[in-house]
Amino acid sequence: MTSIDWGILAVLAISAALSLRRGFVKEALSLVSWIAAFVIARVFSGNLATLLVDYIDTPSARWVVAFIILFAGTVAIGAMINHLVVEMIRITGLSSTDRVFGMVFGLVRGLLILVAIVYGLQYTAVPKDPWWQDSTLMPHLEILADWARKVLPAATDHVMSYTK
Repeated sequence: MTSIDWGILAVLAISAALSLRRGFVKEALSLVSWIAAFVIARVFSGNLATLLVDYIDTPSARWVVAFIILFAGTVAIGAMINHLVVEMIRITGLSSTDRVFGMVFGLVRGLLILVAIVYGLQYTAVPKDPWWQDSTLMPHLEILADWARKVLPAATDHVMSYTK
């Protein structure tokens, strides 16, 4: 195994360890709250920006402030809900199960991060480098990245349009 293989294993181990410590419910609810925060901020920032006309003159600054307020507020509410749910799990005695599922979640998250990196690097000359070619684990990640490319053709076409 090469140093890149050890790096791949380190990413997986760190992601799994962090999720083992936090638990599945906390990880999943955190992810959901961040996604919800982005969607809510993106959809409603224009509405909130109109309420800030008397306070902020520049339209772009109004939109940015509205986006930040909505994003931060949604993440804060998500964190409160997350805390309540995690406490309910702790009280019911399901913490060990939650942590084991959290570790699995962390492994999957680490794998998705690695696949996303490989996916992007495949559009460069990096895969021709010796360290890439000598890797034991990189061919497995390339298979997953190729699969993702087939599953996400619209996203690939969009990215590739910038290289033309």
